Amino acid sequence: MRIAAGLIFAGAVSLHASGLAWSQTAPTTGAAAPVAAPQATPAPAPAAAPVPAKAACGNPNALGIARTVEIDTTGGPGFGFEHFKQLDFLRDHEVVLTFDDGPWPVNTPSVLKILADECTTGIFFSIGKHATYYPEILKEVLAAGHTIGSHTWSHATLTNKKLTEDQRKEEIEKGFSAVKWALGGVSPAPFFRFPALQHPPEMVTYLGTRNIAMFSCDLDSFDFKARNAQQVIDVTMKKLDKLGKGIILLHDFHKHTAEALPELMHRLKAGGYKVVKMIPKFPVQTLPQYDEEIIKDVKLPTVSDRPVSSVVQTISE
Repeated sequence: MRIAAGLIFAGAVSLHASGLAWSQTAPTTGAAAPVAAPQATPAPAPAAAPVPAKAACGNPNALGIARTVEIDTTGGPGFGFEHFKQLDFLRDHEVVLTFDDGPWPVNTPSVLKILADECTTGIFFSIGKHATYYPEILKEVLAAGHTIGSHTWSHATLTNKKLTEDQRKEEIEKGFSAVKWALGGVSPAPFFRFPALQHPPEMVTYLGTRNIAMFSCDLDSFDFKARNAQQVIDVTMKKLDKLGKGIILLHDFHKHTAEALPELMHRLKAGGYKVVKMIPKFPVQTLPQYDEEIIKDVKLPTVSDRPVSSVVQTISE
């Protein structure tokens, strides 16, 4: 698929000294220009959030974080060689761990525990609806120091021709507003991943005007197709060993991923791979009309709008 090369911001990546997420203290400042007339350049950017000192790791053999990079999302840079070829910033044997489709009960907390045990980090691309179902779990992701982006409001495939351009924009904007609401008003990173990695050119252009970075991947674990945890491990490591580095696509929504993660972390460490943390220079500026829409939507949740697991959970047996 042809991507508008002019949108890629050549100077998007810079080194950052600390290993904790910006989002722990991210400001929740101002809104962007109205959606009817998005600006190529944002309103005066909020001051960069202070970054706390890196916490000590209690596991001397942990995978850890090798380095942290700060991303200037001006113009909508793209990452992940599946679709975006311009920004090759990873060094040999460096990886970025990314997780789609959460937050979700049991699986997301399991993933968080494993990452904490290894003193390492990832980017979580949350579905907006899931964020409104389980805000307390998404807050745990934030508190653990991970970077949080968006994966649309409802996981709609934006290349679907039945969707109008306004509906596609709503999927993007409402997704970010939902994540912000779930985080108690803390704006997430301006990091976005298209469902099914399908990038309609007009939405690539739109994200560029909104200064939101787009994420594809370098290798897909295909954990959503896996029959068991071992298959997730085997597919991921085979691809990674061939490429030597990359942005890895996983899903904290899936049980097999959580089950595979301890051994996958071990294999990464044994193979000499190092984790790179990606944080934004500034948080996303959500649009007020979608912030208001989310508040209206979540005021009166109904059984039809929420999965059973959001209403009834077994706490003991």
